[in-house]
Parts: sequence; structure tokens; C-alpha cells
Amino acid sequence: MARGTTTTGTVRRVSGAGSDFANHCMELLAPLGPVLARRMFGGFGLYVDGLFLAIISRDELYLKADATSQPRYVEAGCEPFRYSKTGKDGQEAVASLNYFRPPEDTLESPALMLPWGRLAMESALRSVNAKPKASTAKKSAGTTAAPRTDRKEKPVTAAAAPMVKRSPGAGRAIARRKAGG
Repeated sequence: MARGTTTTGTVRRVSGAGSDFANHCMELLAPLGPVLARRMFGGFGLYVDGLFLAIISRDELYLKADATSQPRYVEAGCEPFRYSKTGKDGQEAVASLNYFRPPEDTLESPALMLPWGRLAMESALRSVNAKPKASTAKKSAGTTAAPRTDRKEKPVTAAAAPMVKRSPGAGRAIARRKAGG
């Protein structure tokens, strides 16, 4: 993949079917940060700074939404991402995801896309922060227990006092004196 640099972020260009539109969308979202496109389900998934932000399906861009941002998309007359699926009973059904097409004029320039891209990024951040983080035994070990207070302090003795640095032969000279020789 060739890399292109915009004035504000890095874009990893894609090639193949649908890549012209995907590259255009990546350029539109570049002011938000480094953009990466990955092929998925016959289209593309767009990531900005590692956050999954958008879907490209059938040469249409859909930006991430959530309960907070969805009313803004609806007010602007944006269409949700819909797809056909077969249910367990074999019936065809139309399903919808929380992704919406941005207004048509936003596809003309990064400046027009920026507010909608930020809205999608806010939704992606809320989504990531709402998920509980997986904890491992190492990370959680000892974090919930109260500190031990039943340990007794040992008195400082001569053996526990700091060692005095001596020359290498000093130990033998002391041992000879004690042995009487």
C-alpha cells in the first residue's frame, strides 16, 4: 500500500475495487488524525487513531453514531446503514447498525466533513470508554485487598545495620586475630 501525507494526518491508500471512493473518504477524515482503511464484508472499515469510525459499503460512507449523536444525524436527514440478513427461521430481514450517512455536501471537502467526523469520533470514544476493560490476574492481584497491618516491625540490630565497605583482605585479618594467630 502506498502512503500519502496530508497536511494534518497520514493516509494509507488502498487499491482494488472501491478504492477510489475509500481513498477520497480517507482524505476527508484525515484532519482528525492518521486514517487506516481495512477491507471488510465487501467494503471498508475506516480507523482514525485506532478508533473504528466509519463503514464504506457500496460506495457510501457511514459514520459511527450512538444514542447521544443519533438525533443530530436524524435532524439532518441522514440515512442509517441498513443491510439484509437471514434470520434463524429463514426469513429475510432488514437490520440496521448505529452508522449514518453524513449530509451529501460534506463529501466535498475535509472542512465540511470535520464536524461530522468529530461527532463520529466522539461516539467512538464513548463506545470504547463504556466497555469494561478486561482485567488479568496480574493487574488485579492485590488491588482489592486492604494493606496488611498485622506485620510486626523488627527491631534494628547490628546485623541489620548498614554494611561498612572493607578491603578484600580485611575479613581474613579479623578471623586470624580471633583465632589467636
